[in-house]
Amino acid sequence: MCKQFRQTIFPVLTPRLVRALAILPHSLLLDITEIRLRVGQKPLVVCGEKDFFLADVQEKNPSPVTMEEIQAILCLMSQNSLYAFSEQVKRGFLTIQGGHRIGLTGQAIVMDQAVSTLTSISSLNIRIAREVQGCASGVLPYLFYEQRLNNALIISPPRCGKTTLLRDIARQLSTGIDQLGLPGKQVGLVDERSEIAACVQGVPTVALGPRLDVLDCCPKAIGMMMLIRSMAPDVIITDELGREEDAAAIAEAIHAGVAVITSVHGTGPDDILYRPHIGSLLKNHYFDIYIVLSDQPAPGTVIQIISGKTGKIFLSKDARGVKVCG
Repeated sequence: MCKQFRQTIFPVLTPRLVRALAILPHSLLLDITEIRLRVGQKPLVVCGEKDFFLADVQEKNPSPVTMEEIQAILCLMSQNSLYAFSEQVKRGFLTIQGGHRIGLTGQAIVMDQAVSTLTSISSLNIRIAREVQGCASGVLPYLFYEQRLNNALIISPPRCGKTTLLRDIARQLSTGIDQLGLPGKQVGLVDERSEIAACVQGVPTVALGPRLDVLDCCPKAIGMMMLIRSMAPDVIITDELGREEDAAAIAEAIHAGVAVITSVHGTGPDDILYRPHIGSLLKNHYFDIYIVLSDQPAPGTVIQIISGKTGKIFLSKDARGVKVCG
């Protein structure tokens, strides 16, 4: 992880931030989940539920972040072409090599009741992505039975490892799993935020196996239909459902005989059931299983696996064999 951190995070930071991070202990670098930069405030590093201010190497007190520093970092992240990322910027984030997602805030320019862009960007939240090969092994037996893939919904609050879990599910399904007698599947990945595959110029920069096709930066609903018509996938994987068109595309894919594995923000099925659009998928039992994640005792902890058809709990946080997945 430290090697990846140095290769993908250090190149987009200013020299003084690189120096400050470089002197941190190896174990601490492994635990970093976010780097938060706000104009006029000290750089803040988040490790799980704890945070600390990043000290300058040659000063006792860390210097506050300046607007010039934010602009310099944005230039590095966008390779001096922030305009090329305009679609991402207006949605409040950038995704850089390695799958790291950069949250943005600033002055919103609104046209026709929609945000057209952000200007005067004054805060960055660098969310550190991790590739944890093998982290999905504990849930895969629940995804596959009687030579059939289940439709699965991963339910998770933010920063609890759902993207890391989805990435390894995609890799293992694409590769095949000898222990389960599961041959490699044709996997279609719609990576709307460029987080799962961490594509650079359309090519994944993380291991996703030999049978995976990815639509990068493509809206989920459009991408799922494109993959079904053009690539004939056995399973479609995507992240963070929310819109009405997402729910309609999930239903259409399942009706077409394609398995779907996806995720949504929440704390459990009851939290999702009465939400507009996505709740209808639960009420109509489109998903065979729900996989519920928590960040306790660590991000990626599977606390429940529940049947989407009967409500039967297959696995709970007290059951033997619950593992940390990311």
